[in-house]
Amino acid sequence: MIEIDGSLGEGGGQVIRSSLTLAVMTGQPVHITHIRARRAKPGLQPQHLMAVRAAAQISSAEVEGATIGSAELTFRPNGVYPGNYRFDIGTAGATALVVQTVFLPLALRNPISESSEVMVIGGTHVPHSPAFHYLALNWLPVLRDLGCDVDLDMLLAGFYPQGQGQVRATFRPVARLAPLDLPERGALRAIRGISAVANLDMSIAVRQQQTALQRLKGRTSRLDIELLDMPARTKGTMLLLLAEFRHSTVCYFSLGALGKRAEQVADEACLWLEKFLAGTGAVDEYLADQLLLPLAFADGDSRFRTTLVTDHVRTNAAVIEAFGAADIDLEKDGRHGEGSVRVRPRT
Repeated sequence: MIEIDGSLGEGGGQVIRSSLTLAVMTGQPVHITHIRARRAKPGLQPQHLMAVRAAAQISSAEVEGATIGSAELTFRPNGVYPGNYRFDIGTAGATALVVQTVFLPLALRNPISESSEVMVIGGTHVPHSPAFHYLALNWLPVLRDLGCDVDLDMLLAGFYPQGQGQVRATFRPVARLAPLDLPERGALRAIRGISAVANLDMSIAVRQQQTALQRLKGRTSRLDIELLDMPARTKGTMLLLLAEFRHSTVCYFSLGALGKRAEQVADEACLWLEKFLAGTGAVDEYLADQLLLPLAFADGDSRFRTTLVTDHVRTNAAVIEAFGAADIDLEKDGRHGEGSVRVRPRT
């Protein structure tokens, strides 16, 4: 039984999700205590509980403590079982985080190596979580480069606070993942973007687009932001920016909110991208965190440079090492927290 203190590091839901993925991948049971102890609403909340239930279903796990508000959880996996699954969070909880919890077990070949399809209902564009388009345009392409054969589709967008978005993931298991070698990003080649609305006037998307184009003018000769009207049952807006370098791609986005002007949405996304461009990272701080688990099961050592070695990265590394999956070296060696990451799988 692996013992994990849920208040470890930044002490959020990531500790739970990474522990679940690692338990299923390694076959080791896990006991998690002090779940989200320092949060305003401690314990399991709906999106964390759905991650537990999703991991339990795909692994036929025995689970104790899977209730709203629970501060303690015991999870005993019993293999990996491909199939068709449907997980309804019931709130605007992040669909992306549920998808990422079950991603590795279903994406990598095991004794039962059939394809799987997972439908998750909830929030697709909500605060403090990767938006669907971040996954589809930034995270998934890297995992495909590593060897994953997975498709992601958004049938409906879902914004906070109602959610009701629908995301479908289709998994065709592969035998191995290649390691990643990304010490530098190379020259900036282009900046692309999406200015999107759902159930709102397209003029809002145009204002976001024009503000971003004006602010980023002169950064590159290849600058394009497309307009998108997303199907949804809820209202919302988003501006996403994707900077393409010779060796890597980086992504930042901002979400609209009640009373938040379109120009502010655009300025936020531009500011985060501008901060990245001022540094030397090859991947953004969010992707750095999300790459650790896949690289812990890659066929060889990986290294990459990130714009910021965050508490999220350090926490995730500590959980991975607690399961004995990999050794992870984190080194801050630049201004403003920039640094290098090295992942050395133990198997």
